[in-house]
Amino acid sequence: MRESWRWYGGLDRIALTEIVQTGARGIVTALHEIPYGAVWPTDAIRARQAQIAADPALGLEWNVVESLPVHEAIKRGEGDLAPLFANYRQSMANLAACGVRVICYNFMPLLDWTRTDLDAPVRGGGTALRFSQLHMAAFEVHMLRRPGAEADYSDAVLSAAAHWHKTATEADRDRLLASIMAGLPGAFDRYDIEGLRAALGGYRGLDRAALRANYARFLAEVIPAAADLGVRMCVHPDDPPRDLLGLPRIVSDADDIAWVLGQQHTVENGLTLCSGSLGANPANDVPAIARRFAPRIHFAHLRNVAKEDDGSFQEAAHLEGDTDMAALIEVLLDEETRRQEAGRADWEIPFRPDHGHELLSDLGRGTHPGYPLIGRMRGLAELRGVIAGLSYSKARNRDA
Repeated sequence: MRESWRWYGGLDRIALTEIVQTGARGIVTALHEIPYGAVWPTDAIRARQAQIAADPALGLEWNVVESLPVHEAIKRGEGDLAPLFANYRQSMANLAACGVRVICYNFMPLLDWTRTDLDAPVRGGGTALRFSQLHMAAFEVHMLRRPGAEADYSDAVLSAAAHWHKTATEADRDRLLASIMAGLPGAFDRYDIEGLRAALGGYRGLDRAALRANYARFLAEVIPAAADLGVRMCVHPDDPPRDLLGLPRIVSDADDIAWVLGQQHTVENGLTLCSGSLGANPANDVPAIARRFAPRIHFAHLRNVAKEDDGSFQEAAHLEGDTDMAALIEVLLDEETRRQEAGRADWEIPFRPDHGHELLSDLGRGTHPGYPLIGRMRGLAELRGVIAGLSYSKARNRDA
């Protein structure tokens, strides 16, 4: 498995020299400065590659794009989309021409990921990302005042949310809004309450069936080009894996993934296996999902969450939480072996330690939420140990 690290380029407070010290050599990045829907020029791609490889002694390589974003008009199925599809295909072609052939993307409407707390306390003084069902209900019902939001929450959660909103200070509410807005993609534009209401209005009437139809059209437009280019497209599951803000989510469980991969029956139409996103759904058996779709997994995000009965969850340490990480990694190692035996040159699955806790010197550094240095390095070291142990055991069994 190829150890990789998400890096935000010039927007990142973590330097490439620090990433090397974690042991990772693959860089997962994107041209975050380019507006959605615009072509990624070859010159800009090569400039980012040159930045990553400027010091050959570091041994770093851009191996995964995360993400090549899908324009919101495509998700809404709105207007003349031919130019947007053409631009997306051209960006794919330019990346392939530069040797970058694994592209992670998502089809979540409006928000990429959503958390209500960016600095929930953990044992010993660190912090973690958290999704509180209570706080989300307070936001939707009392701050956003979304019609029909009450139907998405239990009576107990609604009662607690009403109490929180009544006793919260203006600073508490501002903090909640800022935490939720941290999941907005792109150039980090953020909405106030009125702006979010207006943005949600653009999705009015978009149900699950309509979003699926728009996604199927996207796949039909881009996957044949990916096959021609030798590019592996890999969709990221919904985070969290549930409808949100009245918007449907359609990549949340095994049935959803089967539908996505069934739209284009080719290896280029693949999956980013995110153990944290899928793991937040109590119905999901993440190792079983990985085994079912293993041949179509092109990239993995390895992290863990601890779920609560009311639907809340918190980012756990990588080997803690509810997902059996050793069982999941064993599935990925078995798939790598299968690919090697089939003679595939691209048998190695790139992975990155996802969403670490803020620990030690991470605190106060101001890195992207969920992407500190020390916390992710701890996660990578733990995952590396699991991989080494399982690999050793498998080698001994083969030799026995």
